[in-house]
Amino acid sequence: MTTELLEKKPTHSGPGAPGGGDDRPGGGGPSGQGAPGILGDPALFGLWAFLGTVTMLFIGFTSAYILRRASPDWQPLAAPPILWLNTAVLLASSVGLEAARRRLRGWDLAGSERFLLATGFLGLLFVAGQYVGWRQLAARGIFLSTNPHSSFFYVLTGVHALHLLGGLGWFVAAARRFRRMAYLPGEDGLRLFATYWHFLGALWVYLVFLLFVL
Repeated sequence: MTTELLEKKPTHSGPGAPGGGDDRPGGGGPSGQGAPGILGDPALFGLWAFLGTVTMLFIGFTSAYILRRASPDWQPLAAPPILWLNTAVLLASSVGLEAARRRLRGWDLAGSERFLLATGFLGLLFVAGQYVGWRQLAARGIFLSTNPHSSFFYVLTGVHALHLLGGLGWFVAAARRFRRMAYLPGEDGLRLFATYWHFLGALWVYLVFLLFVL
């Protein structure tokens, strides 16, 4: 996911009247104008189109997983111990990002930046935890090609991690905008980033359920 969307300079639709939309002043701001819907915001429409593509990718993985699991050589894999803690870390990062977004809309720029930085830290912690999880499996002699279940675990979590790293790149762009004071109080400038990040959180919960609960 590109980060240029967060690099645009804020524009005003008129004197003293904020505009609308992500990374443009105003969405949900005090002017009473709500953020435009998907069809009225090309950036948001493009994001959802991309997320639709990612969803179809994981639907394909899910279909292959369910079919492969019915094979007689299927060996269930025990989840690495850190998996559940890592899940909590990612969900906490999503809560932190939503808090940052709400504070930005509520004119609390300093509070919004603090929660945004906490989100980035938790995101990095999740990626580190994911690596620890892979190492925990390797310590048990379980690798990508050990059995079908381990293959799906490494592939699915690896693809998810790549998308999450893209989200961290978006976080860096958002943090830079705070440093440049490019956000205006009352705008919904984290809308796109929050949509993408919450999607990754929901996708991770789905993968955990698919791999170790279903």
